[in-house]
Amino acid sequence: MKRNILLHPDPRLKKTAAPVADLSDALRTLADDMLETMYDAPGIGLAAPQVGVPERLIVLDCVKGENETPRPLIMFNPEIIAASDETSVYEEGCLSIPEQFADVTRPAEVDVRWIDRNGKEQQETFSGLWATCAQHEIDHLDGKLFIDYLKPLRRQMITRKMVKLKRELARA
Repeated sequence: MKRNILLHPDPRLKKTAAPVADLSDALRTLADDMLETMYDAPGIGLAAPQVGVPERLIVLDCVKGENETPRPLIMFNPEIIAASDETSVYEEGCLSIPEQFADVTRPAEVDVRWIDRNGKEQQETFSGLWATCAQHEIDHLDGKLFIDYLKPLRRQMITRKMVKLKRELARA
């Protein structure tokens, strides 16, 4: 089932998400709903706070080629356990901040540990777009948005555009 994605500014996007204590069928269903919502948007990552659920759950799939096999990942309680000193710059966007993009510098490679949908601990090293996406989504769990990496003036400009968009959507 597709979920509604919260739009910035929304106080729920700035809160720290609670750790997932126990994997329930409801949380697995939420993860499946989030994947459906992400693919439909379309996006490459989505965090539970973006659909109004303050829990540490993200989904991602950075496979974008038409002839490539999708690789949906569901991560409960993801954490970055190591990051490279080398950085990379990607033009980031966000489903909660539609049609706004900006270059963000992040570690080029990260080691992430998480619990999968079966309750098993997983660990993987991500690089490139996958590393950027994992960091971006984990930031959401800590109440941080990609625009928080920008200079104040640019951040305010994007926020004003979003306030205007939300007003227009409310009128429609």
